[in-house]
Amino acid sequence: MFDYVVIGAGFAGAVIAERIANKLNKKVLIIEKRNHIGGNAYDCFDKNGILIHKYGPHIFHTRLKSVWDYLSNFTEWNFYHHHVLGVIDGKKVPIPFNLNTLHELLPKSISNIMEEKLIDKFGYNVKVPILKLREAEDEDLKFLANFVYEKVFLNYTTKQWGMKPEDLDPTVTGRVPVYISKDNRYFQDAYQGIPKEGYTKLFERMLDHSNIKIMTNTDYKEVLSIDKETKEIVLFGQKFNGKLIYTGKIDELFDYEMGELPYRSLRFEFETLEKEFYQEVGTVNYPNDYNFTRITEFKHLSGQNHPKTTIVKEYPQQYNKDIPGQDIPYYPIQVEENKKLYKKYKEFADEFENLILVGRLAEYTYYDMDAVVAKALKVFKEKIENE
Repeated sequence: MFDYVVIGAGFAGAVIAERIANKLNKKVLIIEKRNHIGGNAYDCFDKNGILIHKYGPHIFHTRLKSVWDYLSNFTEWNFYHHHVLGVIDGKKVPIPFNLNTLHELLPKSISNIMEEKLIDKFGYNVKVPILKLREAEDEDLKFLANFVYEKVFLNYTTKQWGMKPEDLDPTVTGRVPVYISKDNRYFQDAYQGIPKEGYTKLFERMLDHSNIKIMTNTDYKEVLSIDKETKEIVLFGQKFNGKLIYTGKIDELFDYEMGELPYRSLRFEFETLEKEFYQEVGTVNYPNDYNFTRITEFKHLSGQNHPKTTIVKEYPQQYNKDIPGQDIPYYPIQVEENKKLYKKYKEFADEFENLILVGRLAEYTYYDMDAVVAKALKVFKEKIENE
């Protein structure tokens, strides 16, 4: 019945399924555990008719014209540039920390000297990871680095990851740098926006094809099994000879037999307010106050007109696959020990000729949306279309 099976209906799975159906004219089955498509990018209207992102804010941005053009086949865009403020010493200032933040938080006599030294040392329009800035030998820059580290970075990172910045992989700590610029936008990519009718509509159009069958509310283990000895895949009780594209947790695929890969999870608290807007920008960070890390107001993102507004507070938490409410794996914790465990699973997966792993969970990698789309397109071309 099917030439391909895709586990998971997020960006990785949906892109590959769409390509298989349209470019190869082959039949593909998507199996999705949740009761909806779209993965963590899923959006919907709340009971007040306000469009919300159920799993936290998703702002699309990319430097890759090919990715933007590909997704533009399935959506029009609201051109949106994300702005983030952080509450530091009682003031709301631009995040990431930039030259404007510098002048808002420090006296002019000090901030002017700091700006000159930053530009002299690193250049203008440059992003410097905070841990790199802390290595500066200049006493003024060292003071600034410690100030930013303590006020902006340390407590937010500790809340988000349950670890100190020094214990995290540099690819994680480098995501929120000091930006030597007066550009207050959170992203500087050439292409930025929010799907005009929402992400879910984008996914619906992407998967609207007679060659694609979708089973939601289905744990793939109900209909599919893998024999770890013979490397055979069984679908609906019969041997499956096609390709299996897997986007879920790699440790789950192999029944956690080498151990569990750790993740961070999130809890979201939504609230609708009887006012048109709650805050000045899409997201406000609270690095040093409260147990939540940030508040996002969705109407800034969507551009929706509505007399009320819905906000969400984001609470990082430990992931536990056995506790409802803590059982969604959002962020792989990329420390050396976990990378080694992932490598063992990956080496075992490579023994299966008809198994392809792609996506944040399957590759145990923190992907932005554009990066996972680019990776899925690459995997389709190299491992499916041109095999």
